[in-house]
Amino acid sequence: MKTNNEVVKLIEDSIESTGSIDEALRSAVRILKGERDYYNWVGVYLLEGDTLVLHNYIGKPTEHIRIPIGKGVCGTAVALRENQLVSDVTKLENYLACSVETRAEIVVLIRRGDVILGQIDIDSDVPNAFTAEDESLLICVANLLAAKRGFDDPH
Repeated sequence: MKTNNEVVKLIEDSIESTGSIDEALRSAVRILKGERDYYNWVGVYLLEGDTLVLHNYIGKPTEHIRIPIGKGVCGTAVALRENQLVSDVTKLENYLACSVETRAEIVVLIRRGDVILGQIDIDSDVPNAFTAEDESLLICVANLLAAKRGFDDPH
């Protein structure tokens, strides 16, 4: 397994070589999923008005393409303006399940200054899968994505 720094470097190099933000998002999702075997579902939601809209993901299909602010772990992250690290999603009343196998979830906001642009959302079928190390990795990736030219228009 590559270190966080090695994964960040892979994503940084990939983002720099892509033309569009959509390609950068797709590349980041692919690399994250490929480098961490316990990342069972990896996606990026972008904030459009008061709704999170799924743009790129790898994993089982989800019906949660649009998530209102405040709903589920993803919407809560935006409402509270805080990353979310959930050890056991089965204990949450507000949980929106992408898969019945999912046990843990981490959501890291993509920000430019105080403005929330979107988020990286990762599910794991392993309880207590995510640590501060995962959050640190994802914050670095979120910062790289936020700095990508054209992020304000992902299409």
